[in-house]
Amino acid sequence: MPVFSPSWLWPSLVRAGAFGTLYGGAPGDPSVGLTVPVESAAELETVLQVLAEAKIGATLLIPPALARSNPELLHSATRAGHEIAGSGPPTGISGLEAAAGQPITAWALEGTALTRANLAALRRGGVRPLPFPQPAAQPGQTVRVLPAELAATLPELKALGYRPAPVRAIPGLRTAAPRDLLIYAYSRTVEDRFAREHHVIDLAQRADAVMRVAPRSEVMPPLPLPPHTPTAELHLHSPRIVGISTRSSIAAYRAYQRSLKDVAAALQTRPELADAQAVYAVTLFHGPLEKSGFALLDLPPQQARWFGFGFRLLRAVYGTPKPPSEGKPKMAWMEREAFLARHG
Repeated sequence: MPVFSPSWLWPSLVRAGAFGTLYGGAPGDPSVGLTVPVESAAELETVLQVLAEAKIGATLLIPPALARSNPELLHSATRAGHEIAGSGPPTGISGLEAAAGQPITAWALEGTALTRANLAALRRGGVRPLPFPQPAAQPGQTVRVLPAELAATLPELKALGYRPAPVRAIPGLRTAAPRDLLIYAYSRTVEDRFAREHHVIDLAQRADAVMRVAPRSEVMPPLPLPPHTPTAELHLHSPRIVGISTRSSIAAYRAYQRSLKDVAAALQTRPELADAQAVYAVTLFHGPLEKSGFALLDLPPQQARWFGFGFRLLRAVYGTPKPPSEGKPKMAWMEREAFLARHG
């Protein structure tokens, strides 16, 4: 592969904010930018009907050719309050604006359309690339929903606490920055690898959920349990808790408490956690855990230094302004039955 292969070069540059690429909004806000790709007039009619019934606005990704052949539908979308964004090669920005009856300020460039020439064309037209959509909804980010899946997905998003909206309406919407690329690279390498190797179960489907859990077959010191006792190790969804904390410390505490109920549900429904005899975490958030019934244990000095270094690294990556509890990590633990009695 060439050193400057476009297969990774241009996606990396736009993640870092090149050509004014948008990033998303406030990471602690439950708003999510809803983008819907539309390829035909029939799809557009269906999408507009579904969105009208749900009383939800969206960013519609429209290829210029569709706009030229169906301007009346585009005007209907604009009157309904939807954002019109382009998709594919930007060969007709002015035509899309005329058909939509609104300024085109954002464009979805992906796959073979993500080239320097197309990015430069958008910049000349004063149009900004949209961020790549997330695989699943994340607070303040964008999500892509196909027209055929829209009617089923909208109630699911609402049930999870999300507020779907056009991308332009996301609170705190900003341009991507080099730091965003670094965070993306860290999460896709270090965090994803850790999750695979330790079989971490993601429990953060709700907009305010912040917990993950991993089954463990070995007892980590200083847990006062016999060797090889099955346990469940708690992990925080770092970007999520940082985002909620920036919005409100009270909101973060409540999210933490609700997420313990998610852990209790997982203990009772996930086969890999069925034998776990205790729940524990090595954390700086031991204050809230102690209030939630956990007992605190001091870590061995070398172990405490190692975890302290890891937490400082996470703070540097995700931008936590200060330690969330105390500067010294501790182990918090609780026996299974006591945990379920309190949080189940």
